[in-house]
Amino acid sequence: MEKQYNLFNHEIQVHFEPKLVRVFSDTELWAFLKDDVATRFEILAKTIKDDYENRYGEELKITNDSLIVEILVHVYCDYIGLRFNRVVKIKFIQKLVVKLLERAEIVDCGERSVDGNRWFWDLLARYKKAFIKILPKNLNRRKLKSAVAC
Repeated sequence: MEKQYNLFNHEIQVHFEPKLVRVFSDTELWAFLKDDVATRFEILAKTIKDDYENRYGEELKITNDSLIVEILVHVYCDYIGLRFNRVVKIKFIQKLVVKLLERAEIVDCGERSVDGNRWFWDLLARYKKAFIKILPKNLNRRKLKSAVAC
């Protein structure tokens, strides 16, 4: 089930399934994260988890910090990959990066029973503040998303 949240005048796309949410790393999410990233990630995580509980009658068994770090790292990898492809003009490397970008653009966040990587995101969750600090302040400034056809 698809849902769009209007958060700070940005349409954030999320797809819901039992034990799983998918967040789309698109220009709207990037624009949403332009200001006060830590607070906005908290709002996004709470919004998603509250809606999940309303839909399924039980909470999504992912901590807020783990959910935030998983989304954040995917967004960051998406950003880095797009920047890389602007600089490196070697076709076969660009094709490889595009394949990786396809995986970064849709962030599958699942409970442990459906997501074999949940342990990894749980482990990285303790470094949430450090990840937030390294995230570029204005992801859309370079217009990377419009530069790539995915």
